[in-house]
Amino acid sequence: MKHIELDKLQKLLEIVGPYPSTSIVHFSDENLELSETIYDFCHAKSYHYQINATEKTFYERVQKRFEGKEGIRIIDFSLKRPKYLIQGKSYEFLFVTIDLPEAQRGDFLRKSHEIIRNSGNILLFVPHGDTQERHQWEKLLEENYYVATNTIDDLFEAYDVIISKKMHGWGDK
Repeated sequence: MKHIELDKLQKLLEIVGPYPSTSIVHFSDENLELSETIYDFCHAKSYHYQINATEKTFYERVQKRFEGKEGIRIIDFSLKRPKYLIQGKSYEFLFVTIDLPEAQRGDFLRKSHEIIRNSGNILLFVPHGDTQERHQWEKLLEENYYVATNTIDDLFEAYDVIISKKMHGWGDK
């Protein structure tokens, strides 16, 4: 993942409303600074933050960095697991900063749908200006019961952010 401007990430985090017991899950395979920024935001607001580290080396780095910190859970996470549901936990926001191969994207969205609360949001970071990838994601989101899809394409230099909402009551299996 290319560098993300942390001051601009702070602006993006403003979409997270001031509600108690908010939970954010982040699928990440690198960029410790990004995780630190989201953690600082969550910690200041007493939100729960979970990092699903999809690469072993990143898991070890992030585990060491956040050792002893409150309000965070770090999981050595395999994208191949049959379901992403973990102890019935649901999240209002799901951040995705991993580069998913095209063949895995639909499966990822189906599994992620189960862990997002009704009307929760998924935020996908895609290469800036790559309209083909953006349209592929938008189509997959629609096919997997996500609605109100929008793109923020003027915030980060290297990324566009696709935001979509879990459709309430649809697609639950």
